[in-house]
Amino acid sequence: MKNQINLAIQVLPSSANKHPYDLVDGAIETIKASGLKYQVCPFETVIEGPYDEVMDLVKKVQMACYCDGADSLIVNIKIQSNANKDVFILDKMEKYQ
Repeated sequence: MKNQINLAIQVLPSSANKHPYDLVDGAIETIKASGLKYQVCPFETVIEGPYDEVMDLVKKVQMACYCDGADSLIVNIKIQSNANKDVFILDKMEKYQ
């Protein structure tokens, strides 16, 4: 898959020692550091990029949460792809901004 995709990721961490929001903040920082385009939303973060890079980032986000003190995670993802063209966040959001 060579086209740009959109992936929505929702991370639901739990920890005996840290508030979930602190762990989610670390996950968002990992996404930000990736250099991929992203948009933080109230319930999930949407990431745009090549399939392999985005999926590698999903793994890094999970590892960041564990390194920051998460005991367990529930990670929900949704992927939008197209066989013939790139998928862009802006195409879906432009009229609302």
